[in-house]
Amino acid sequence: MKQLTIDHLTVLSYPTRREMGDAVAADVKAQLKKLLQEKETVTLVLASAPSQNDFLDSLRSQSDDIPWDRIVCFHLDEYVGLPQNAPQSFSTYLQNRIFSVHTPKLFHRINGLNDADRECLRYSELLAAQPIDIACIGIGENGHIAFNDPHVADFQDPFLVKKVELDETSRVQQVNDGCFDKLEQVPTTAITLTIPAILSASAIFCTVPGDRKKKAVKDTVHGPISVECPASILRNARECRMYLDEESASLL
Repeated sequence: MKQLTIDHLTVLSYPTRREMGDAVAADVKAQLKKLLQEKETVTLVLASAPSQNDFLDSLRSQSDDIPWDRIVCFHLDEYVGLPQNAPQSFSTYLQNRIFSVHTPKLFHRINGLNDADRECLRYSELLAAQPIDIACIGIGENGHIAFNDPHVADFQDPFLVKKVELDETSRVQQVNDGCFDKLEQVPTTAITLTIPAILSASAIFCTVPGDRKKKAVKDTVHGPISVECPASILRNARECRMYLDEESASLL
């Protein structure tokens, strides 16, 4: 494992995705246990993407001793117009990946079939009532966090949740990830937690494997803090740890 620190961001790189995933899971588990000693209920936000597979698989297998009935869960984003039971639904991904084994106290799902403005308000109210303790996120190929693509990212966003039009780079990534067969199938609109909502978390764990993420990682760590690479703002987070594999760390 190699480590470097830039501003408030700690970057940890591992030889393989498996080692990376095990490390994130161990650290998130430790943070959950620490917080559960201090408070009755912990709020956990999770990302939904193939980049999170190794982390979530490891967390699922090593968290039998976590009292999930004291954890309230949210997810980062969801497509507008996509049924919750669709295989590409981000809430369905989490249900299949971890919540089919570990049942949290509550799992608040974004409903992409609801009126988007009303759904943003509903989800914002839920987040306001249950401030985020831990946010587990990734980074997109264009540097987005959640669906805060460069053209809609706002470091001073007044909202916790908002509706956004997706950057074509983000939509192409969904095809590259194998979530959709072709670009025309990828929704053009989504509901996302905003950057201030993510940064409100007491601790952020950011998992970013793969060769296609190496430039976004370099821009995040060594580039200017700018909405041109929304993830660069993680260097100003209260506490953020970024986990990489050999491929995503190759330009550092």
